[in-house]
Amino acid sequence: MRLAELNRQAEDPEFWNDAERAQKVMRERTALENQLNAISRIERELEDHVTLIELGEAEKDQGVVAEGEAALKKLKDEAARQELEALLSGEADANDSYLEVHAGAGGTESQDWASMLLRMYTRWAEQHGYKIDWLEETPGEEAGIKSATIQIKGHNAFGWLKTEGGVHRLVRISPFDSNARRHTSFASVKVYPVVDDRIKIEIDEKDVRTDTMRSGGAGGQHVNKTESAVRLTHIPTGIAVVCQQERSQHKNRAQAWDMLRAKLYELELKKREAKAAIELAAETDIGWGHQIRSYVLQPYQMVKDLRTGVQTSDTGGVLDGDLDQFMAATLAQKAFGGGPETVEDVD
Repeated sequence: MRLAELNRQAEDPEFWNDAERAQKVMRERTALENQLNAISRIERELEDHVTLIELGEAEKDQGVVAEGEAALKKLKDEAARQELEALLSGEADANDSYLEVHAGAGGTESQDWASMLLRMYTRWAEQHGYKIDWLEETPGEEAGIKSATIQIKGHNAFGWLKTEGGVHRLVRISPFDSNARRHTSFASVKVYPVVDDRIKIEIDEKDVRTDTMRSGGAGGQHVNKTESAVRLTHIPTGIAVVCQQERSQHKNRAQAWDMLRAKLYELELKKREAKAAIELAAETDIGWGHQIRSYVLQPYQMVKDLRTGVQTSDTGGVLDGDLDQFMAATLAQKAFGGGPETVEDVD
């Protein structure tokens, strides 16, 4: 049993000699304990709610019956989420995750939409108790961002977020248009796992070009005075990463290497999938025909996932981080199959 193995490791007298490894083991152990406790609690509550309904029926108290049925429905949703958590058993599903947001063509409109998406994912992460590190941000000319990269730390962060990679489409009355016309904007999200010591990625240093630059964006007096930001470009694949989080160029370089290894690993994962070519091609065009989800704010309210058909009129909740229904449906579709062959987009 994995939990017993982790407990044995934690009891080793030399366990804390490697603090980083020890913390990873403790996070995994805590996550497994939480899963087992959740299953036990669901079983107890199921029995309690069924008993409550039986008592309500015996006493002909419809209020009690309704209360028990509502609790059972809530418990069913939680059990379904726990079932999906159990499916996150891919090689890197349990790992921390990098998440990039890139504005599409369209200037200020798309850059503002990109910043809205970034806020949506940070709110989702905060609601699930994940830690967020900001690694890079390139602000837009007038508003929003051109691009940004964050690291989301927590158990199964990549397993959940991997469902969000793709192009996201927004339809709204533009706050930047004095004529109050409807605009369509696009932004892309890319997600890749943080690789740890369990995953070996070898990179030949001669294949990597290193560039330094001045850090951009908000950051106090230090920003734009020293060339602390680092960009690494993997020449064979063209993959590039930028890190400007730290004041130290040395620390940014180390973080950038971790990000590059993670991107190359994610590329290898995609190659293992039959539809990798389609997914990679979709990333090259942030526009029509490639969107995975549409967010319509005017003239009506609708968020619709174009892979699963899941939709909701609670656009405010979604943009404030309520993404679980979309993630769960996509994970279930990948795990169990089914779902619609085609989903019609919204206007």
